[in-house]
Amino acid sequence: MITSCSGSSSSQNLTWYNNSVITNVAEDPEKPEEFTRVSIGISPQIFYLSKKADDYKILLEKTSHSHKKGKAYNIGIEKNTNVIKQMNEIPSTK
Repeated sequence: MITSCSGSSSSQNLTWYNNSVITNVAEDPEKPEEFTRVSIGISPQIFYLSKKADDYKILLEKTSHSHKKGKAYNIGIEKNTNVIKQMNEIPSTK
């Protein structure tokens, strides 16, 4: 059974939170120059966006859109770091 269509070998190092909505986006109070703090879910779990990542602006835009509009994404979190590495659109079921 195929569970992922990702072509990236790094996807094996991710834990996926499917159909998730961002509930808060804020500067990390401990390391504001390095991270943006992101909360996911009703009973929020805290994750981070690395400001040093090449795709930081794209991920920040998606997290902000999810937070403001309630848009759900499939979110890939790097194991052992709590850093968001991917945010994928949820395929429509039409």
